[in-house]
Amino acid sequence: MMLFCLGAARDFGERVARLAGLGVAPHEERTFEDGEFKIRPLASVRGERVLVCASLCPDARESAADKLLRLLVFVGAVKDAGAASVQCLLPYLAFARKDRRTKPQDPITTRYVAEMFEAVGTDGVVALEVHNVAAFENAFRRPTVHLEAAPLLARHFAGLAKSSARTVVLAPDAGAVKRARAFAKALEASSGRAVELAFLEKSRSEGLLSGDRFAGDVAGAAVIVVDDLVSSGSTLVRACEAALERGAAEVHAAVAHGSFSPGAEEVLGPSAFASIVVTDSVPDVGERCQGLKSRLVVVGAAEVFAEALQALN
Repeated sequence: MMLFCLGAARDFGERVARLAGLGVAPHEERTFEDGEFKIRPLASVRGERVLVCASLCPDARESAADKLLRLLVFVGAVKDAGAASVQCLLPYLAFARKDRRTKPQDPITTRYVAEMFEAVGTDGVVALEVHNVAAFENAFRRPTVHLEAAPLLARHFAGLAKSSARTVVLAPDAGAVKRARAFAKALEASSGRAVELAFLEKSRSEGLLSGDRFAGDVAGAAVIVVDDLVSSGSTLVRACEAALERGAAEVHAAVAHGSFSPGAEEVLGPSAFASIVVTDSVPDVGERCQGLKSRLVVVGAAEVFAEALQALN
C-alpha cells in the first residue's frame, strides 16, 4: 500500500501515515508560467494499492476547483501507471453542499463531482463529515466510507459536560438535527452524563437567513452548537444569539470543518462564543481567523482516517 499526500494536505497525510504505519511516497507538482500544472508519482505504482490524501478546501493560493482538478489528474496518472486501485482520502470534500435542486434547473453538483472521480478511475473515497451522508453515498457508484467528527469533538467537550449542571446540544437548522443527535450520543458516552437537544429553524435563500422558531430549553445550560461547516459564520452566530436570548449560561461551537471564508472573522469576532472547536481537516485553519485564536481550538482528525485504513486493510 502506498500513500501520497498532495499540496496543503501534506502535514495531515503524514500524521495519518504515522498512525497507520505507512510511509509517504514521493510525487512531483509543477506549476507552469501560464497557470497550468503537471503532477505525477515519482515511485512505481504498478500493481500497488494507492491512497491519495488531499484536502479540497480553498485557500489563498488555490480554489476548491484548482485542488479538485489536481487531485483528479493525479488519480488519472496513477491509474495510467498501472496502480491496482486508487482510493482518495478527503479530510474536506468540496462541492458537497449542493446535493439537490432547490430552484428550477439547479445543478446537482455532488453527483457531477462523483462522476468526475469515477471518470479518472477512482476506486473508492473516504471522506470526513460530508454535508449530507445519504447524498454522498448515492452520488458515488464506487465504495465510499464516511467518517464522523462527532467522537473527536465529543471527547473534547466531555469535561464541560461533566462539570455543567446541564448540557444542551443545539442544531442550528433542520439539516444539522441528525448530526446534533449523533454528537449528543457521543458526548453522553464520553462524559457519562445526560445531554439534551434543542433545535433552531433556519431558511437560506440567495444568502439571506430567515426563521426564528426555537425548540428546547437552554436556560442555565452550557450549550454546544453543532454543524458540519463554518464558512461565513452567520449560521453559528445566529444560533449563539438565540441561545443566549433564552438564558443559556455559555455557548460553544463544535464544527467539523473550519473553512472560515473571507469576512468570517468580522462576523464571529464580536460573538459571545466561549470557544469555537473545529478539526484540522482544513490545513491552515489557525491562520484564517487570527482574531479568533484565543477562542479557537483545533482537534486532530488523522486518527479516524488511520483507523479506517486499518479496517479497509
